[in-house]
Amino acid sequence: MTYSPLPTPKTNRSASERAARAAASQQEAEYDAELVRRFNAGDEEAFVEIMNRYREKIFSVALALLRNRADAEEIAQDTFIRAHRGLGRFRGDSSLATWLHRIAVNLARNRYWYFFRRRRHATLSLDCALSDDSEATFADLVATSAPNPAREAATDEFAQLVTVCMEKLDARHREILTLRNLLNRSYDEIAQALGINVGTVKSRIARARGNLRALLAEACPEFAPDAAPADWFEPNRSNGRLEIASA
Repeated sequence: MTYSPLPTPKTNRSASERAARAAASQQEAEYDAELVRRFNAGDEEAFVEIMNRYREKIFSVALALLRNRADAEEIAQDTFIRAHRGLGRFRGDSSLATWLHRIAVNLARNRYWYFFRRRRHATLSLDCALSDDSEATFADLVATSAPNPAREAATDEFAQLVTVCMEKLDARHREILTLRNLLNRSYDEIAQALGINVGTVKSRIARARGNLRALLAEACPEFAPDAAPADWFEPNRSNGRLEIASA
């Protein structure tokens, strides 16, 4: 009679896999540190190797954020230009991969926020949900009974108001709302792009939306959460224009 070997317990297998991944990560970090040391000693070939190791990863990060290959290529190129200039100041507080990822995300963030501000009337979608557990959208806050020209004017004013309030948000909250509500990224895509887990993405979006609603209410002092859509606009108009409270 033959006996099949007993299966390896799942917990032991998971522990061994984690240990193997940790060992591999440690080896990668040590090799990166050696490349940085060589570069700072004057070996330019070390930087070429750094680029070869991380070019695809950096491009993927930029593409996930921007959804445009040409822009992603430019961000990847700019990332390595910045890295080449700043590698001498790299202290190793984080891994080289994390440091490069942060540079790429910051550059991409500046890029999409710049385009949003320049093209906000074309890119701002008022069909975005006010929250993930509600079917209400930002468009619902614009009076639907108004004639078309008046509705268009109100929508344009509201788009400007949202933009003003977005600019007042904390950078992390502005970033995550831009990704979710303006660029229509999924939770998984945002998590991958920012290097955080999906749970953190959801909680950060919830806080960001709450802060944005508070800023919108502050900008329109007459607004109350249970007010009719028109109430947010009409009491605050002067000569037909929406008045936005000063900061």
